[in-house]
Formats: sequence, structure tokens, C-alpha cells
Amino acid sequence: MGMRRIRTKMVWLLGLPFLWFAQPTTGLLAIGAALAAMGLLIRGWAAGTIRKDEDLTTSGPYAYTRNPLYIGSLFVGLGVTLAGGHWIWPTLFFAFYGPVYARTMSGEIELLTELFGQPFLHYAKNVPAFVPRLTKYRPEQPDLDGGFRVGQYMRNNEWEALLGAGAAFAFLATKPMWLG
Repeated sequence: MGMRRIRTKMVWLLGLPFLWFAQPTTGLLAIGAALAAMGLLIRGWAAGTIRKDEDLTTSGPYAYTRNPLYIGSLFVGLGVTLAGGHWIWPTLFFAFYGPVYARTMSGEIELLTELFGQPFLHYAKNVPAFVPRLTKYRPEQPDLDGGFRVGQYMRNNEWEALLGAGAAFAFLATKPMWLG
């Protein structure tokens, strides 16, 4: 089973108890929503730019970090779990996020090296895996087809992240009303 499928199953497995036991407050919902919105914007920009396994994407957010989708996921996950109202939720999120995404990124290095060879190795040498660089990476061979496209965003199914986060926040925001 691939890491993507494992991540998806884990989100559902851990998400249901989270939603049941969460105790959201207005303040934490607002802070969490702001963090999640930032994460969704980062993920959306990245998903609308990347052409998975077709080209080595080095434009858009990929000019600053090799893994903007995972940075976005960090902000979304932190935002949602923080909105849960108890310190245990972000703690559990980090315990899940760290090992799963470290393994995912490691596997992607192997795949991208196999697919793109030296251009990827040069890119990896110049662009950090996670913490973004301050200046834009300018490759020897520019990514001429780069740039955000709504169609690419949709093909990469990024709307699912938006829908999932929206549903989680709608549930958390209304939970006090229907539970009394």
C-alpha cells in the first residue's frame, strides 16, 4: 500500500475520534481556521503548479521549497487540530505527521532522481526539502510551462483538501450548537 493511501486511511481513522472528542472554542477555531486557510492557499498554489511525474516542477512555490504541498498540509493539520480545543490533538498530529511525511519525502527523492536524474539532483542541492529558501531558485533550464493553472489544480484533486478542511471546520463550529 502506497504512502498516500496510508496517509488517507490514517486521517479517517484518527479524524473521527478527533471530531467526536474535540472541544472547540471560538478563539481556537479562529486561529485554527487562519492557519488552515494559509495551508490551503499554499497547497492550492502548489497543486495548480505541479505536473506530477511529467515534468520537474521548479516554478511557483517549488522555486522556494521542494515540498510545498507538505508544508501546506502541516498548516492545515495544525489548524484543524488546534481548533479541537485540547493540546493532545496537535501533539498527536505532529506524532503522525513527522514520521509519515519524512518517509514520503524520502521515497519521492528516489522517484524523482529516477525520473529526472541530474536536473533533479541539481534542484535538490539548491532548494531545501522543507523550510523555504528566501530567494527564488532559478534553474539552468527554466520551467517554461510553469505557473498556476486552475485546470491543474482540479486534475490534482486539490479541491478535496479544501472540501475536507471546510467540512471539519463546519463540524467543529456547529458542534456546540447541536450537542448543547
